[in-house]
Amino acid sequence: MIQRIRNILSKKDEGASAVEYGLLVAAIAAVIVVIVFALGGVIKEVFSDTCSTVKSGAATTAAC
Repeated sequence: MIQRIRNILSKKDEGASAVEYGLLVAAIAAVIVVIVFALGGVIKEVFSDTCSTVKSGAATTAAC
């Protein structure tokens, strides 16, 4: 009887780690989305400036 009670009590934690991993993955994904939206405009501006510089031919006149 005691063994049966121990088995019942020990089975309560089986799904906890899966839920915790799911929450961890969701939190990491949320952080990545926030970073992409925060830095997206800055990165787009840098690439646009670089593209404009290359199109104007300023890269050929720069001293190396």
